[in-house]
Amino acid sequence: MTDETNIQNGKSIFFDDPWQYYNAMLEDIEGAETSISVETYKFGSGNIGERFRDVLTRKAEEGVKVRILIDSWGAQVSHAFFSELEKSGGEVRFFMKIKLVWDFFTKNHRRNHRKILLIDDKISYIGSANLAGHSLNWRESMLRLENPELNKVLQKIFIEDFEMYNSYTFKKPGLTRLLKSGNFEIIRDVPSITRQTIKSRYENLIRNARQRVVIETPYFLPGFKLRKAMSDAVKRGVDITVIIPKNSDVHLVDLLRGRYLGMLHKNGVKFRMYLPHKLHAKLLLIDRETFALGSANFDYRSFRYQHEIILVGSDQDIISQIRSHIFDCLQNSEPFNYDEWLKRPFIQRFYEWIFLPFRHLL
Repeated sequence: MTDETNIQNGKSIFFDDPWQYYNAMLEDIEGAETSISVETYKFGSGNIGERFRDVLTRKAEEGVKVRILIDSWGAQVSHAFFSELEKSGGEVRFFMKIKLVWDFFTKNHRRNHRKILLIDDKISYIGSANLAGHSLNWRESMLRLENPELNKVLQKIFIEDFEMYNSYTFKKPGLTRLLKSGNFEIIRDVPSITRQTIKSRYENLIRNARQRVVIETPYFLPGFKLRKAMSDAVKRGVDITVIIPKNSDVHLVDLLRGRYLGMLHKNGVKFRMYLPHKLHAKLLLIDRETFALGSANFDYRSFRYQHEIILVGSDQDIISQIRSHIFDCLQNSEPFNYDEWLKRPFIQRFYEWIFLPFRHLL
């Protein structure tokens, strides 16, 4: 969902097709003159990863400052994969390498899930997508912006992340304070049980909605306050529609979300199950007036344990593109079948119950 003319004219472009945004990213990287900053959860070792690595290596050889930050848990590559790039002056860091400690899972569960690409002092990409070939047929939500002021703010965030790549303590209030750039807001989370800024903003957006809320997420495991905000909004007459994949890439999450679908459906929340392939988009649209998109899933793990980032704005051109994307998703989805859900087998109900205590970690 893009067009080459819009890119040439510097307009904000919303992408949902990986083939299109990968090509746009590579084209923008090729045109970089001073700096390229990549922050991602996954960097694939296949054709897509190799294409990005080779172009980034070539730019480093030309003297462009290239910095890459990849999460160690999500990484599908090692330093050896980037040997030529590093020889050419590029910097590659792996966020929080896995440590063998007594609380192995808790410590190592705090991942950097942010997805940002920044080119020179002008072009910014932010959204849901990793740099990996396994997602070529997925449906994503990526935004390309030519906005120097926003780029400047995102550059500061990237540098913070790049510098603290091997730190396991994140208690600085400055790491989660609200940042603004024009009509945009940048909201960040760091691992915290008590301070979950993105979740709080989602709750406020839903509470203040007047007509309609659309939520797209690959993984739907909302906490009590989010569920209450959604149910209360329906009581006020707000139409709440949640679009989720019929089958995501994490079967256990699909299984556990059954605990919530029937309950929220009874409270008036509408669910649409996306059919063609994996839906990995992560966004909210409120009253056709406000959008929020970024790396955060609608689940406990994103809100509690991961470094996430979202962009909130009211730009009507972006909203128009998101609405077109949502319309297409709805055309390719089916309504949640409540009667079928009621008849789900006992073993599925049992698994829902047995895995419920682990919902924060999925």
